[in-house]
Amino acid sequence: MPRFSARAVAMPRHNLPLMLGAAVLAAGAVMTAAPALAQQAAPANQTILVQPETPTLNLSAYGEVRAAPDKAMITFGVQTEATTAAEAMAQNRTRMNQVMQALRRAGIEERYIQTSGLNLSPQYDYVQNEPPRLRGYQAINRVTVEIRDLDRVGSTADAVVNAGVNQIDGISFGLINPQQAEDQARMAAVQALQARANLYANALGVRLAGIRNLSEGGGYSPQPPQPMFARTAMAMDSAESTSVAPGELTVRVNISGVYDIVR
Repeated sequence: MPRFSARAVAMPRHNLPLMLGAAVLAAGAVMTAAPALAQQAAPANQTILVQPETPTLNLSAYGEVRAAPDKAMITFGVQTEATTAAEAMAQNRTRMNQVMQALRRAGIEERYIQTSGLNLSPQYDYVQNEPPRLRGYQAINRVTVEIRDLDRVGSTADAVVNAGVNQIDGISFGLINPQQAEDQARMAAVQALQARANLYANALGVRLAGIRNLSEGGGYSPQPPQPMFARTAMAMDSAESTSVAPGELTVRVNISGVYDIVR
């Protein structure tokens, strides 16, 4: 039978005070931490007051004015076809030079003439069950002209067509200086916004305290080009020029405002 032996280890008496002191310090730390934690937690019956945000009134309005245009933009082009690319470009160049001379005779300054497109592309004939067959080349040269005398719009269109133009892509009307029309639209928009704010305030039984924010959108934008078709050569042989009606433009400004209100 195996034999077991036990040995008792006696702890020196001079270590006992140190251990007791450490225990007392640990207990004290726990006791001092508890009040600190208790101070961080808010009492259950404490009420936190939150200031209500100032009520606002968000509205939008617009103002618009109508103005007679004082300029016109016409985009037209010369299209030519030939068996070779060089020949197509040469024919196009000759006819476009004639068009430029016609524009100068019509009183259009160089700064109001701008090339807006130049294209050269091969042309094919397509027959069913056969590969495409090169027919030749097509050259197109487009220019955009700004005319500041609206009485010359029709006669200018006739002049360039007689000089060789065979494409007229469109015409649009605009304002040389839209600032005055925009400012008038702004005034109308602000007046409409203020009237609407007063109406809502009276209906709600509140008082406007002032405007907090005001933003603007819209304004003048050029009119998109409208189709314009050249008359037949027989019609342009007459003394009259192509009839053009500029009409009126609408300039609109949108605004949004935020008003503070008080009861």
